[in-house]
Amino acid sequence: MKFLNIFLLIITAIFFLACAPKNIKIEDIKNYPQNPAFYINNFTNVTLNKEELSKNFIKKYFSPWNLKALKYSKEEASWGNIYAKREIYLENYRLASKQWFDKLIDNANFEKYNTALLKAITTKNCDFRVFPTNSSLFYNPQKAGEGFPFDYNQNSRVKINTPVFVSHFSKDKAWAFVQSHYVLGWVRVDNLLFVNENQIKEFKNNPLYVITQDGFQTFDINLSEDLKIGTFFLKQKDKYLLATNSGIKKVNLNKNSIKAFPLDFNKNYVSKLLNQFITEPYGWGGLNNHRDCSSFTQDFFTPFGIYLNRNSKAQTALNKYFDISKYSNKEKKEFIIKNGIPFLTLVYLRGHIMLYIGTYNNEPLVMHNMWGVKTWIFPFTHGRNIVGKTVITTLEPGVELKMADKYRTILKRVQGIVLLNKK
Repeated sequence: MKFLNIFLLIITAIFFLACAPKNIKIEDIKNYPQNPAFYINNFTNVTLNKEELSKNFIKKYFSPWNLKALKYSKEEASWGNIYAKREIYLENYRLASKQWFDKLIDNANFEKYNTALLKAITTKNCDFRVFPTNSSLFYNPQKAGEGFPFDYNQNSRVKINTPVFVSHFSKDKAWAFVQSHYVLGWVRVDNLLFVNENQIKEFKNNPLYVITQDGFQTFDINLSEDLKIGTFFLKQKDKYLLATNSGIKKVNLNKNSIKAFPLDFNKNYVSKLLNQFITEPYGWGGLNNHRDCSSFTQDFFTPFGIYLNRNSKAQTALNKYFDISKYSNKEKKEFIIKNGIPFLTLVYLRGHIMLYIGTYNNEPLVMHNMWGVKTWIFPFTHGRNIVGKTVITTLEPGVELKMADKYRTILKRVQGIVLLNKK
């Protein structure tokens, strides 16, 4: 009997291994050129009001410095405490204990919510965390779509030189609970420069410039940063203002990597920017200084002065949204081709957002940073064929895979499109 049980376990293991996805390169990546410039002829000239866009964007960007207090209730701000009631795994893939969460929640010090009321600016690209800790929070790592890289302690990554408002500090004084123009969360205190009204005035009363090329830049022998497209600097004469832990410095920047804000929305800039995003590794919530689906779209449109919120659902809210969730797959494609403006339209489904870049051989194509294709593993368990980067695909990437979940394709789950040139 014991031998039979062992034999059955071996057979079962072989079966599961045979059925498990092997992270095969999906056909879309082979069949469709992965060079955004290849599709630039789909570009349609659209007149955008640069003055209005930039005025609205700058107002939002500096909005934390106009706050007197955070407008969220204490309960709303401490929403992350719900994780303490769930089955959560830490980075060692061990379950977090009640005592671990109790200690964390106590250190979060929400009894002091909205008492510091300080203004600051980020001195590094920094993570905004749900709890004041660098520890990761995962759902069951044994399940597809859970575990790495989906750290639910990660709200977002915020760029250097970003204005923030400080509510209060953790009990250990190592973290500050802050709000930027699009996200709030816990930031390490050593990632902040606290500023007074005179410094704010000096910082704001200069023309705004924006980074248009990803890459490291060294400001002096002890200071460098991996600057991302969409990072802002204020220009003062021939120097740029940079927030550091020792104060606001005037620094030089590579002239090829920075332009006056906003850029003209034209073929040249669209092509140059998109070329830098393609193949970028997937970064959930900005982890490892990489982008996920919504930070890709957000960063792409930022240099043009088109303001987008941070997560996929929120990016449907500020512009003209068309609900096509009840349409058939064929009707969805037809609607997107007829109504979508290439490079100025977002395609939305729950938990994911994509940039429509026009058609190729009558097939609507999107550019998006995606984690993977949903698959089946025997008998009723979902798996993933990992893509893990920014790619150009159809609306049904990976549908050809033997174990693909053909009832849960991207196209099947598309809910709507957003036209970014209309309100």
